[in-house]
Amino acid sequence: MWLTPLHRAVASRSEEAVQVLIKHSADVNARDKNWQTPLHVAAANKAVKCAEVIIPLLSSVNVSDRGGRTALHHAALNGHVEMVNLLLAKGANINAFDKKDRRALHWAAYMGHLDVVALLVNHGAEVTCKDKKGYTPLHAAASNGQINVVKHLLNLGVEIDEINVYGNTALHLACYNGQDAVVNELTDYGANVNQPNNSGFTPLHFAAASTHGALCLELLVNNGADVNIQSKDGKSPLHMTAVHGRFTRSQTLIQNGGEIDCVDKDGNTPLHVAARYGHELLINTLITSGADTAKCGIHSMFPLHLAALNAHSDCCRKLLSSGFEIDTPDKFGRTCLHAAAAGGNVECIKLLQSSGADFHKKDKCGRTPLHYAAANCHFHCIETLVTTGASVNETDDWGRTALHYAAASDMDRNKIILGHAHENSEELERARELKEKEAALCLEFLLQHDANPSIRDKEGYNSIHYAAAYGHRQCLELLLERTNSVFEESDSGATKSPLHLAAYNGHHQALEVLLQSLVDLDIRDEKGRTALDLAAFKGHTECVEALINQGASIFVKDNVTKRTPLHASVINGHTLCMRLLLEIADNPEVVDVKDAKGQTPLMLAVAYGHSDAVSLLLEKEANVDAVDIMGCTALHRGIMTGHEECVQMLLEQEVSILCKDSRGRTPLHYAAARGHATWLSELLQMALSEEDCSFKDNQGYTPLHWACYNGNENCIEVLLEQKCFRTFIGNPFTPLHCAIINDHENCASLLLGAIDSSIVNCRDDKGRTPLHAAAFADHVECLQLLLRHNAQVNAADNSGKTPLMMAAENGQAGAVDILVNSAQADLTVKDKDLNTSLHLASSKGHEKCALLILDKIQDESLINAKNNALQTPLHVAARNGLKVVVEELLAKGACVLAVDENGHTPALACAPNKDVADCLALILATMMTFSPSSTMTAVNFVCFKKDSLSRTTLSNLGSMVSLCSNNVGSEDGYNENDSDSETF
Repeated sequence: MWLTPLHRAVASRSEEAVQVLIKHSADVNARDKNWQTPLHVAAANKAVKCAEVIIPLLSSVNVSDRGGRTALHHAALNGHVEMVNLLLAKGANINAFDKKDRRALHWAAYMGHLDVVALLVNHGAEVTCKDKKGYTPLHAAASNGQINVVKHLLNLGVEIDEINVYGNTALHLACYNGQDAVVNELTDYGANVNQPNNSGFTPLHFAAASTHGALCLELLVNNGADVNIQSKDGKSPLHMTAVHGRFTRSQTLIQNGGEIDCVDKDGNTPLHVAARYGHELLINTLITSGADTAKCGIHSMFPLHLAALNAHSDCCRKLLSSGFEIDTPDKFGRTCLHAAAAGGNVECIKLLQSSGADFHKKDKCGRTPLHYAAANCHFHCIETLVTTGASVNETDDWGRTALHYAAASDMDRNKIILGHAHENSEELERARELKEKEAALCLEFLLQHDANPSIRDKEGYNSIHYAAAYGHRQCLELLLERTNSVFEESDSGATKSPLHLAAYNGHHQALEVLLQSLVDLDIRDEKGRTALDLAAFKGHTECVEALINQGASIFVKDNVTKRTPLHASVINGHTLCMRLLLEIADNPEVVDVKDAKGQTPLMLAVAYGHSDAVSLLLEKEANVDAVDIMGCTALHRGIMTGHEECVQMLLEQEVSILCKDSRGRTPLHYAAARGHATWLSELLQMALSEEDCSFKDNQGYTPLHWACYNGNENCIEVLLEQKCFRTFIGNPFTPLHCAIINDHENCASLLLGAIDSSIVNCRDDKGRTPLHAAAFADHVECLQLLLRHNAQVNAADNSGKTPLMMAAENGQAGAVDILVNSAQADLTVKDKDLNTSLHLASSKGHEKCALLILDKIQDESLINAKNNALQTPLHVAARNGLKVVVEELLAKGACVLAVDENGHTPALACAPNKDVADCLALILATMMTFSPSSTMTAVNFVCFKKDSLSRTTLSNLGSMVSLCSNNVGSEDGYNENDSDSETF
């Protein structure tokens, strides 16, 4: 208890002992295991004199214990007025709250200490204070029946209908706890008797249900409570009496106008509820008062359904006496006899049969009462039904007989149900064994009465399949004694044998029974999997052991993935199953067996991160350098998936560091690409010690390329520590290109800082520099970085395009802005088709880029520059409908009479195709013929001649060859392939 002598002295109220202890330096702040100080103990035990000695030695009287309660809480709880007075005089916080936000006033009110309540209120305590769940002092007093405190609080004017977080008022709590005197006081004072809480329950609902609420209910009814008010789930007070069997209260409600057949949200009347819970007296009261016994409730069930389902035979008898059609089904086609068979009460079944119930009746799924009794293992019900003539081989809509259901009775479900009542594991096991014996009794009885175990359902499964799937050993033994033909699968539609079902579900005892009757242990399912494969996949060690001991093959591969049982066990990391499989194998090659993708068990263990499995396989000398059909080793897979412990195990072996997959990539490439800097460093140290140290994959990319491409800065730093990576090798699309194209500015900065700055102008196989890449992707920060390192702003690639041209053509306004305004890029440069950056921006409809370029052009010759197709920027802009650009070009002196190789002016270039342009030219020519000032004007010239170079007349325009693909004004547009090998 951690009590000090001072705690004990205070508890015994010995002032002299306290003074002696303090004189000898006793710790007045010492705490017990509940964090209570001597002052807490003094307050609880009314040791006023002791408290007077202790308080002057304390820094505060408001210290809280483990529950957050101060000394004032303890004094109020125990009703010590003098102690409360002392503490308040010494500065105790009257509104201090504990961990549930309860004040001293809550505790005083709950315990009925009126003097303390009055004292606290007089000192300013909040009478309307609430704890964390919204309870006020009035709630506390009412719940515990403290009538005097309730009266005092009401006289103080507190809100009588104040609710807590559940919506309950003080009247709710008084009714719930059967405090009739408080209920009387509250109702006299005007409390709302019909106030609903958050669930819609009124005080009358609580009074109807509570153990001691009879007088409360009468008081509420006499004070005008609505006897038919319903909660949110539709329950009336009469429903609440039916739940708990309060038949006297039900009479009171009925006499005061309670609706007998009102329904809740499930359609249940009070009679349904009473039948479900087996309250015979209440059923009698309701029937006597005129309740409708034939009214449908949940799932269209009668009250008799619910009574039979819950095995209440006396209730069944009472309901049957009222008389109605006994075989009327619910919405699933189940009669009362179905319900009785499921409930397991023989007396109910006999009662229904004697009343004329038809035991041949089927529900909507074709199941008879016998099916229900068998499914729930109710032996005596089965016995009664069969004895009275029920057909044991009757099948339902799925082709299942009662024998199927008896064999499949779910022991796991029964175990869960039993577990609520039997927390002791031994009791639970005994209950399970009893239930299994009952299942065996049911099945044996059915077999004795000519049930056919060979009948298969519509999926081809017989009762043995079901018994195996649910692990009923005793049932299997009984079935196997009766027939040996159940394993003939040739004519059945079953995709899995009983052996597969038992193995997959881990029923080793059932499996052992089956193994005694089977010859072929390697029988396959529809995917070619054996029982051993399924057991290994699910990790059922006992099943795996049983199958191995009986000679099941560990080398059989399935039809789909070609995996063996070893592969199956590795996938889910079942090391115990793996060990069993490896120990039984005579052939050491089993450890490296491959599936359809060439994967060994080691590869799968590493890929799924099962370190224990990896350790076991390495212990069995698995080949660490085996490759799959993609050329990947286990190390490749480990680095790809990032399973650190597995990779470390592999590195401790003599594993090949530079082994390449089908794309020529080594583990170093994957480590760099995935950002595993630690592994990369370790791999590099091992790789550099080898003679043949090639770091290029099939496309010439090195680990540095991949690290830069994915922005893995730590890996770049590791690689740049090695001299061989401080020179660009391999694919000319350099690591700097890779970093720039994906906007990894920091990576580019690392490269530029570690390697000679000349790399800023390196070129790929299309002659493009990193600046081209930055411009292409509009990575402005990278662009500025390259320019700061003196990148050549006017460098042209193999097609003659500069970074500005590439940015303009791709509509990258940010890059164009930087290149034009900051880098002063040359606007006069032309590509191999004589297109300027203005041509290219206009050709793809990038208006903003074109305007940025135009803003810097003052030279009229550049405004009217022609490409190979003799098109000016005005031709191109007009063709693409760039109105603002056309306006700007015209303002800067663009020639409206310039003609391209088709003889078209910019105006004719607006035509959607060449034929339309020719038609437009003809119309214009005709219009000019009738003009008053008709002369051989520029328009006539345009219409009848291309230009001074070609001299082609209008009649020959139709036979002109189409423009080349590089013509930005052609019908096909500008479609030059500007993509790099893998990126841009």
